[in-house]
Amino acid sequence: MKLLQLTDIHLTKPGDTIAGREPNENFRKALHHATRHHPDAEAVVITGDLSDWGDREDYLRLKTEIAACPLPVHLCIGNHDERDIFLSVFPECADENGFVQSLVPLSEGTAILLDSWGANSHAGFYCAKRQAWLDAQLSRLSGPIYLFMHHNPVPTGVAPMDQIMLQDADAFGQIISRHKDKIRHLFHGHCHLPLTGSFHGIPFSAPRGTNHAGWPDFDNERNLSASDLPESYAVAFCGPHSVMVHMVEYGYEGQIRREGSPDYAEWDRLTMVR
Repeated sequence: MKLLQLTDIHLTKPGDTIAGREPNENFRKALHHATRHHPDAEAVVITGDLSDWGDREDYLRLKTEIAACPLPVHLCIGNHDERDIFLSVFPECADENGFVQSLVPLSEGTAILLDSWGANSHAGFYCAKRQAWLDAQLSRLSGPIYLFMHHNPVPTGVAPMDQIMLQDADAFGQIISRHKDKIRHLFHGHCHLPLTGSFHGIPFSAPRGTNHAGWPDFDNERNLSASDLPESYAVAFCGPHSVMVHMVEYGYEGQIRREGSPDYAEWDRLTMVR
């Protein structure tokens, strides 16, 4: 089973740029690249920061773009979004409590999309109502389960970024730890960094994002740091006993060289391309 994760698309008014890059064009490129190279994927999940300023026009444009996508697209919201405005365009994404949370049936298990948005903050939140909803879903579902959310529940070690991580990480962690035998992987965004690790024994990963890139500036204690690294998305190969996640830097414009056979007998000092 194959899943695609796009994150931090930050749609803006067409023509407006972020870090010199046009988010709408980069999102279209990412979606085209992902679906062209992975038409067998079961789902595309976009893990938040759909709009840069939470403008309704951005969500309307997003709705048009994903309507033309040949694969099913599912949405989380992030700190740059506005929940009420998003739901005015995507009302079907609301759960019974009005949060942007949903279950996505897969051929092998279920994806659960979580809402870590909080008003007037870049940090993430997961309140008691959301906690109860998640606990109920995890209790009744059989595995494997794949969690998708915007905010990182684990500190990155970069001080400014860690100020805006999931604030309810301890309570969230207690819930998922009770069900960790069912949870195969957790996917998040928010940091604009390629990240991997584990949380209560559950592996997680995050790609860089489809527009502007971050940088792990461990010496900077005040500001978030940016770089000009390529735009990316993630491809997850999910098997019965494993998950392999690739970060595909589709924004890379350099040469791709096919050099060297995996057959050891063909490794020759004189003829190998190096």
